[in-house]
Amino acid sequence: MRMPVEWQPVQQSRTHELVLQSIEEQVFAGKLRAGDRLPPERELAPVFGVSRSALREALRVLETIGVLVAQPGRGPDSGARIVRNPDDALGRLLRLHFALGSYGLHDVLEARVALERSSFSAAAHHADAADLDEAEEVVRRMSEPGILPEEFNELDTRFHVKVASSSGNALTSTLTSAVRESVRPLILRALEAVADWPATRTRLNAQHAELLRLVRSRRGEEAADLAEVHIRGFHGTLVDENRTGDAVEDGGGS
Repeated sequence: MRMPVEWQPVQQSRTHELVLQSIEEQVFAGKLRAGDRLPPERELAPVFGVSRSALREALRVLETIGVLVAQPGRGPDSGARIVRNPDDALGRLLRLHFALGSYGLHDVLEARVALERSSFSAAAHHADAADLDEAEEVVRRMSEPGILPEEFNELDTRFHVKVASSSGNALTSTLTSAVRESVRPLILRALEAVADWPATRTRLNAQHAELLRLVRSRRGEEAADLAEVHIRGFHGTLVDENRTGDAVEDGGGS
């Protein structure tokens, strides 16, 4: 039987952070779960002993990190509700920290290699036909004549995320999506700068097709090995460029 949520007043210093801490404690204790609604602001602020503006600041932070959604209005669906939505939030945070230089290209490369080796290997054992059919359709669209780098990059991201989501590991999927999203703008600029875009596109997509064939054939270790070669190719070139200052002209994988 679930224990009732017990709201307690918080201290006035750094008010919104203390409100956050109090809500986090209720989640950690299992008293707040995904789907639960918070009391209305007019009721919750006096219970915490804080202003409604401080409460709203705390709720905005929770909404930004993907654990709360707020619906304005007075209807039955209005108010703040606890949710599970880590994918967009993690991607947003990683993109910002990457842009700020919190993580180097080499660190992101190694994280991608570890994550995608795991996801391709696991997908070979756990992916169902529907997931692989969807990934194959993405590969087909990437092979269409005249496709430009921007659309190719979007589909490339979708392919890698789809394989990760079919691996049976939700955390691996979320982290793969966040890491791949964090470097998408940089990869796009590199794709736009290659000397021979049609040849590069053809080579990259040949690797995508082979990766998918290996996953369908349940050859997980081979798929993991090729995924590493694929990622270290193009992404690895970006790391080399960052270290030497040379221009990126071509690459082996995205």
